[in-house]
Amino acid sequence: MADGIDIPAWIALFIGLYSASAAIGELRHPGGWVGMVAHFERDLGLRFLTGIVCLGLGAAIYLVSPWRPGDWLAVLVTVIGGGMVVEGALILAFGDNFLAFARRLMGAANRLWAGLSLLLGAALIVVALLRL
Repeated sequence: MADGIDIPAWIALFIGLYSASAAIGELRHPGGWVGMVAHFERDLGLRFLTGIVCLGLGAAIYLVSPWRPGDWLAVLVTVIGGGMVVEGALILAFGDNFLAFARRLMGAANRLWAGLSLLLGAALIVVALLRL
């Protein structure tokens, strides 16, 4: 294992970059997220691949992030990894229902979700950079 490297901070940085970039893309082209989820609902193969990737990335994040109860960022990153595993498993097992729920949850509030994603991404980037 990489001794001396702040693994939770690096993971938080990359999750923050992903979150902020995805949000900027949605804000530049509104409706992209809803269209993407609708496409996932229709395409079983894409849904299966998405579930596998989400589950695999979540498992990797969960396994490499150390569980240190006194370190809130390490706990948060581990919880995010575990959440991704659950999300991937739900997409694989109940993809049509899960994605229909996600599409309804997004509804017409895409700009709100994109804004929250941008704020979360920026916060994770700042926190990570302050620790690195």
